[in-house]
Amino acid sequence: MYYKSKGMFETFFDNRSSLIVQYKNGDISKKEFLEYNFDFVQEMNVKPFTRVDSYEKGMYNYQYYNVLAKYYTMLAKDIRRARKHNKYYTYYKNMGNYYYNEKDKATLQLLKYLKFQGMEAYFIQVESRYLQDKLYEIVLLNYKEAIFHSKSYWLLQILKEEGVFIEGMKTSLIDGYINERY
Repeated sequence: MYYKSKGMFETFFDNRSSLIVQYKNGDISKKEFLEYNFDFVQEMNVKPFTRVDSYEKGMYNYQYYNVLAKYYTMLAKDIRRARKHNKYYTYYKNMGNYYYNEKDKATLQLLKYLKFQGMEAYFIQVESRYLQDKLYEIVLLNYKEAIFHSKSYWLLQILKEEGVFIEGMKTSLIDGYINERY
């Protein structure tokens, strides 16, 4: 496999950056962005790391779970729109929720590794009524393209306890992506 000669993390970050550029340039849609990320993670066939002792491992874990969460949630939405196969909708929705929870745990692992330094978090403005006053952004200030999102209440409480959370509402650093439907 290609990443074995180039290095797993270098391959992972290069692919991630490439997809971000393609999305920003309008070359791919948000749905394609999610599908390509999912396909890449599946192709790499590298499971998340149990122990996070580097930024790279933490970012990989976050991205792994985030990709799966969004992909399965997207499948659930597609099934719901088609108004068919309700049991598959429930299955994929549950899978998405499971991976979102794992993503939040992975986020916490990385933030702990970084000792909650060099980061800030805040609620973001969203077009979705469902996500209003729930979705917040966590930005790692010393790393490129290190922007995380969550609506987890328990993670929010930890961010507040650690003094990372800023009260008030801001525009997301990736506002166009956040507010684009897929």
